[in-house]
Amino acid sequence: MLHKNRRKIANTVILALSTIAAVAGIAILFWILGVLLIKGFSYISLATFTQDGTPPGMEGGGLRQALVGHLLLTGVAMGIGIPVGMLAGTYLSEYGQGSKVANFVRDLSDIMMSAPSIVVGVFVYGIMVAPVHHFSGWAGSVALAILAIPVIIRTTDDMLRLVPQTLREAAYALGAPKWKVIFQVVYKGAAVGLMTGILLGVARVAGETAPLLFTSFNNNFFSLNMNDSMASLTVTMFGYASSPYEDWQRLGWAGAAILTFAVLFINIISRIIMKLKKGQR
Repeated sequence: MLHKNRRKIANTVILALSTIAAVAGIAILFWILGVLLIKGFSYISLATFTQDGTPPGMEGGGLRQALVGHLLLTGVAMGIGIPVGMLAGTYLSEYGQGSKVANFVRDLSDIMMSAPSIVVGVFVYGIMVAPVHHFSGWAGSVALAILAIPVIIRTTDDMLRLVPQTLREAAYALGAPKWKVIFQVVYKGAAVGLMTGILLGVARVAGETAPLLFTSFNNNFFSLNMNDSMASLTVTMFGYASSPYEDWQRLGWAGAAILTFAVLFINIISRIIMKLKKGQR
Protein backbone atom coordinates (compact mmCIF):
# COMPACT_ATOMS: atom_id res chain seq x y z
CA MET A 1 0.00 0.00 0.00
CA LEU A 2 2.84 2.35 0.90
CA HIS A 3 4.60 1.54 -2.38
CA LYS A 4 1.39 2.31 -4.31
CA ASN A 5 1.00 5.68 -2.58
CA ARG A 6 4.61 6.56 -3.40
CA ARG A 7 4.00 5.77 -7.04
CA LYS A 8 0.90 7.98 -7.07
CA ILE A 9 2.81 10.84 -5.44
CA ALA A 10 5.70 10.44 -7.90
CA ASN A 11 3.31 10.39 -10.86
CA THR A 12 1.52 13.49 -9.57
CA VAL A 13 4.82 15.35 -9.10
CA ILE A 14 6.12 14.42 -12.55
CA LEU A 15 2.78 15.34 -14.15
CA ALA A 16 2.81 18.71 -12.37
CA LEU A 17 6.40 19.46 -13.40
CA SER A 18 5.71 18.41 -17.00
CA THR A 19 2.60 20.60 -17.12
CA ILE A 20 4.48 23.59 -15.70
CA ALA A 21 7.29 23.11 -18.23
CA ALA A 22 4.81 22.84 -21.12
CA VAL A 23 2.90 25.93 -20.02
CA ALA A 24 6.14 27.87 -19.57
CA GLY A 25 7.36 26.88 -23.04
CA ILE A 26 4.04 27.82 -24.66
CA ALA A 27 3.93 31.10 -22.72
CA ILE A 28 7.44 32.05 -23.92
CA LEU A 29 6.49 31.18 -27.50
CA PHE A 30 3.34 33.32 -27.41
CA TRP A 31 5.29 36.11 -25.70
CA ILE A 32 7.82 36.15 -28.56
CA LEU A 33 5.08 36.00 -31.19
CA GLY A 34 3.13 38.73 -29.37
CA VAL A 35 6.11 41.09 -29.27
CA LEU A 36 6.79 40.49 -32.96
CA LEU A 37 3.12 40.96 -33.75
CA ILE A 38 2.91 44.27 -31.87
CA LYS A 39 6.28 45.77 -32.77
CA GLY A 40 6.86 44.11 -36.12
CA PHE A 41 3.54 44.44 -37.89
CA SER A 42 3.09 48.01 -36.69
CA TYR A 43 6.08 48.99 -38.87
CA ILE A 44 5.02 47.01 -41.94
CA SER A 45 3.60 49.01 -44.83
CA LEU A 46 3.42 48.82 -48.59
CA ALA A 47 6.78 50.61 -48.77
CA THR A 48 8.36 47.73 -46.87
CA PHE A 49 7.79 45.49 -49.88
CA THR A 50 8.20 48.01 -52.71
CA GLN A 51 11.15 50.20 -51.66
CA ASP A 52 14.81 49.41 -51.11
CA GLY A 53 16.78 50.33 -48.02
CA THR A 54 17.83 53.94 -47.57
CA PRO A 55 20.75 55.53 -45.71
CA PRO A 56 20.07 56.23 -42.02
CA GLY A 57 18.11 59.41 -41.38
CA MET A 58 16.31 59.45 -44.71
CA GLU A 59 12.55 59.10 -44.80
CA GLY A 60 10.96 56.00 -46.24
CA GLY A 61 12.87 52.92 -47.20
CA GLY A 62 11.90 49.28 -47.21
CA LEU A 63 13.14 45.73 -47.49
CA ARG A 64 12.55 44.97 -51.15
CA GLN A 65 16.19 44.16 -51.91
CA ALA A 66 16.36 41.85 -48.90
CA LEU A 67 13.05 40.09 -49.58
CA VAL A 68 13.81 39.45 -53.25
CA GLY A 69 17.38 38.41 -52.49
CA HIS A 70 16.24 36.04 -49.77
CA LEU A 71 13.65 34.44 -52.04
CA LEU A 72 16.26 34.03 -54.77
CA LEU A 73 18.85 32.51 -52.43
CA THR A 74 16.31 30.13 -50.91
CA GLY A 75 14.85 29.21 -54.30
CA VAL A 76 18.23 28.32 -55.80
CA ALA A 77 19.16 26.43 -52.62
CA MET A 78 16.01 24.33 -52.81
CA GLY A 79 16.60 23.83 -56.54
CA ILE A 80 19.88 22.18 -55.53
CA GLY A 81 18.72 20.51 -52.33
CA ILE A 82 15.42 18.95 -53.45
CA PRO A 83 16.75 16.71 -56.26
CA VAL A 84 19.91 15.77 -54.34
CA GLY A 85 17.99 15.04 -51.13
CA MET A 86 15.20 13.10 -52.83
CA LEU A 87 17.58 11.02 -54.93
CA ALA A 88 19.75 10.22 -51.90
CA GLY A 89 16.67 9.33 -49.84
CA THR A 90 15.42 7.15 -52.70
CA TYR A 91 18.73 5.29 -52.76
CA LEU A 92 18.56 4.65 -49.02
CA SER A 93 14.99 3.35 -49.19
CA GLU A 94 14.90 1.50 -52.52
CA TYR A 95 18.48 0.44 -53.27
CA GLY A 96 20.51 0.53 -50.05
CA GLN A 97 18.07 -1.32 -47.77
CA GLY A 98 20.35 -2.05 -44.85
CA SER A 99 23.70 -1.99 -46.65
CA LYS A 100 26.73 -0.56 -44.89
CA VAL A 101 26.86 2.37 -47.30
CA ALA A 102 23.19 3.20 -46.68
CA ASN A 103 23.62 3.02 -42.91
CA PHE A 104 26.69 5.27 -43.14
CA VAL A 105 24.76 7.82 -45.23
CA ARG A 106 21.88 7.76 -42.72
CA ASP A 107 24.25 8.37 -39.82
CA LEU A 108 26.01 11.14 -41.74
CA SER A 109 22.66 12.73 -42.59
CA ASP A 110 21.62 12.68 -38.94
CA ILE A 111 24.91 14.31 -37.94
CA MET A 112 24.52 17.00 -40.59
CA MET A 113 20.98 17.78 -39.38
CA SER A 114 22.40 18.81 -36.01
CA ALA A 115 25.57 20.47 -37.31
CA PRO A 116 25.90 24.20 -36.48
CA SER A 117 25.00 26.26 -39.51
CA ILE A 118 28.00 28.53 -39.00
CA VAL A 119 30.29 25.55 -39.58
CA VAL A 120 28.60 24.98 -42.95
CA GLY A 121 29.09 28.67 -43.72
CA VAL A 122 32.81 28.51 -42.95
CA PHE A 123 33.15 25.35 -45.06
CA VAL A 124 31.49 26.94 -48.11
CA TYR A 125 33.51 30.11 -47.54
CA GLY A 126 36.68 28.04 -47.77
CA ILE A 127 35.75 26.33 -51.04
CA MET A 128 33.69 28.98 -52.89
CA VAL A 129 34.49 32.43 -51.49
CA ALA A 130 38.15 32.46 -50.46
CA PRO A 131 39.50 31.06 -53.76
CA VAL A 132 37.78 33.79 -55.84
CA HIS A 133 38.21 36.54 -53.23
CA HIS A 134 34.62 37.79 -53.26
CA PHE A 135 31.21 36.84 -51.87
CA SER A 136 28.46 35.53 -54.12
CA GLY A 137 24.82 34.51 -54.07
CA TRP A 138 25.80 31.11 -55.43
CA ALA A 139 27.91 30.42 -52.34
CA GLY A 140 25.00 31.43 -50.10
CA SER A 141 22.61 29.12 -51.93
CA VAL A 142 25.05 26.21 -51.73
CA ALA A 143 25.41 26.74 -47.97
CA LEU A 144 21.63 26.75 -47.53
CA ALA A 145 21.30 23.67 -49.76
CA ILE A 146 23.77 21.77 -47.59
CA LEU A 147 21.57 22.54 -44.59
CA ALA A 148 18.37 21.48 -46.36
CA ILE A 149 19.65 18.24 -47.92
CA PRO A 150 19.85 16.18 -44.68
CA VAL A 151 16.25 17.10 -43.78
CA ILE A 152 14.99 16.09 -47.22
CA ILE A 153 17.05 12.89 -47.22
CA ARG A 154 15.69 11.77 -43.88
CA THR A 155 12.09 12.61 -44.69
CA THR A 156 12.26 10.99 -48.14
CA ASP A 157 13.80 7.83 -46.71
CA ASP A 158 11.17 7.56 -43.97
CA MET A 159 8.21 8.33 -46.25
CA LEU A 160 9.23 5.88 -48.99
CA ARG A 161 9.72 3.08 -46.48
CA LEU A 162 6.14 3.62 -45.31
CA VAL A 163 4.81 2.69 -48.76
CA PRO A 164 3.59 -0.96 -48.53
CA GLN A 165 5.90 -3.48 -50.18
CA THR A 166 2.86 -5.14 -51.77
CA LEU A 167 2.43 -2.14 -54.08
CA ARG A 168 5.95 -2.61 -55.39
CA GLU A 169 5.45 -6.36 -55.83
CA ALA A 170 2.21 -5.78 -57.77
CA ALA A 171 3.99 -3.38 -60.14
CA TYR A 172 6.87 -5.82 -60.58
CA ALA A 173 4.39 -8.58 -61.38
CA LEU A 174 3.02 -6.45 -64.23
CA GLY A 175 6.51 -6.23 -65.70
CA ALA A 176 7.36 -2.66 -64.68
CA PRO A 177 11.10 -1.91 -64.28
CA LYS A 178 12.37 -0.72 -60.92
CA TRP A 179 12.81 2.92 -61.90
CA LYS A 180 9.24 3.09 -63.19
CA VAL A 181 7.94 1.46 -60.00
CA ILE A 182 9.72 4.11 -57.94
CA PHE A 183 8.50 7.09 -59.98
CA GLN A 184 4.94 5.96 -60.75
CA VAL A 185 4.05 3.88 -57.68
CA VAL A 186 6.30 4.63 -54.70
CA TYR A 187 6.54 8.39 -55.25
CA LYS A 188 2.79 8.69 -55.76
CA GLY A 189 2.11 6.73 -52.59
CA ALA A 190 4.42 8.99 -50.58
CA ALA A 191 3.68 12.28 -52.38
CA VAL A 192 2.22 14.06 -49.35
CA GLY A 193 5.10 13.00 -47.12
CA LEU A 194 7.66 14.08 -49.72
CA MET A 195 6.02 17.50 -49.98
CA THR A 196 6.16 17.79 -46.20
CA GLY A 197 9.87 17.05 -46.25
CA ILE A 198 10.43 19.77 -48.84
CA LEU A 199 8.48 22.29 -46.77
CA LEU A 200 10.47 21.35 -43.66
CA GLY A 201 13.67 21.84 -45.65
CA VAL A 202 12.52 25.32 -46.68
CA ALA A 203 11.64 26.15 -43.07
CA ARG A 204 15.05 24.86 -41.96
CA VAL A 205 17.03 27.23 -44.17
CA ALA A 206 14.70 30.23 -44.41
CA GLY A 207 15.78 31.69 -41.08
CA GLU A 208 19.54 31.09 -41.34
CA THR A 209 21.90 34.04 -40.91
CA ALA A 210 25.35 32.69 -39.98
CA PRO A 211 26.12 30.80 -43.22
CA LEU A 212 25.05 33.78 -45.33
CA LEU A 213 27.41 36.11 -43.45
CA PHE A 214 30.31 33.99 -44.75
CA THR A 215 28.99 33.41 -48.27
CA SER A 216 26.57 35.91 -49.83
CA PHE A 217 27.29 38.55 -47.16
CA ASN A 218 24.90 41.45 -47.86
CA ASN A 219 24.02 44.19 -50.32
CA ASN A 220 22.20 47.45 -49.58
CA PHE A 221 21.06 47.73 -53.19
CA PHE A 222 18.61 45.72 -55.24
CA SER A 223 20.46 43.06 -57.23
CA LEU A 224 19.66 39.83 -59.04
CA ASN A 225 23.30 39.09 -59.84
CA MET A 226 24.15 35.80 -58.14
CA ASN A 227 27.84 36.28 -59.00
CA ASP A 228 28.14 39.15 -56.52
CA SER A 229 27.21 39.70 -52.89
CA MET A 230 23.46 39.63 -52.38
CA ALA A 231 21.06 40.95 -49.79
CA SER A 232 19.09 38.53 -47.64
CA LEU A 233 16.34 39.21 -45.15
CA THR A 234 18.13 37.59 -42.21
CA VAL A 235 21.45 39.41 -42.63
CA THR A 236 19.72 42.72 -43.39
CA MET A 237 17.51 42.27 -40.35
CA PHE A 238 20.57 41.55 -38.20
CA GLY A 239 22.31 44.69 -39.43
CA TYR A 240 19.26 46.91 -39.02
CA ALA A 241 18.32 45.60 -35.58
CA SER A 242 21.84 46.08 -34.21
CA SER A 243 22.23 49.60 -35.65
CA PRO A 244 21.78 52.78 -33.53
CA TYR A 245 19.30 54.30 -36.01
CA GLU A 246 15.62 54.12 -35.12
CA ASP A 247 14.38 53.95 -38.72
CA TRP A 248 16.63 50.93 -39.39
CA GLN A 249 15.55 49.33 -36.13
CA ARG A 250 11.90 49.65 -37.19
CA LEU A 251 12.71 47.90 -40.47
CA GLY A 252 14.55 45.25 -38.46
CA TRP A 253 11.39 44.59 -36.43
CA ALA A 254 9.34 44.45 -39.62
CA GLY A 255 11.76 41.96 -41.18
CA ALA A 256 11.71 39.81 -38.05
CA ALA A 257 7.90 39.68 -38.10
CA ILE A 258 7.76 38.82 -41.81
CA LEU A 259 10.35 36.06 -41.50
CA THR A 260 8.96 34.55 -38.29
CA PHE A 261 5.39 34.31 -39.47
CA ALA A 262 6.46 33.06 -42.91
CA VAL A 263 8.38 30.18 -41.31
CA LEU A 264 5.51 29.57 -38.90
CA PHE A 265 3.11 29.40 -41.85
CA ILE A 266 5.33 26.88 -43.65
CA ASN A 267 5.51 24.68 -40.54
CA ILE A 268 1.74 24.83 -40.06
CA ILE A 269 1.17 23.85 -43.70
CA SER A 270 3.53 20.88 -43.33
CA ARG A 271 1.69 19.75 -40.18
CA ILE A 272 -1.66 19.99 -41.96
CA ILE A 273 -0.33 17.94 -44.87
CA MET A 274 0.94 15.26 -42.47
CA LYS A 275 -2.46 15.09 -40.75
CA LEU A 276 -4.22 14.77 -44.08
CA LYS A 277 -1.83 11.95 -44.98
CA LYS A 278 -2.62 10.13 -41.75
CA GLY A 279 -6.35 10.64 -42.30
CA GLN A 280 -6.17 8.97 -45.72
CA ARG A 281 -4.76 5.75 -44.27
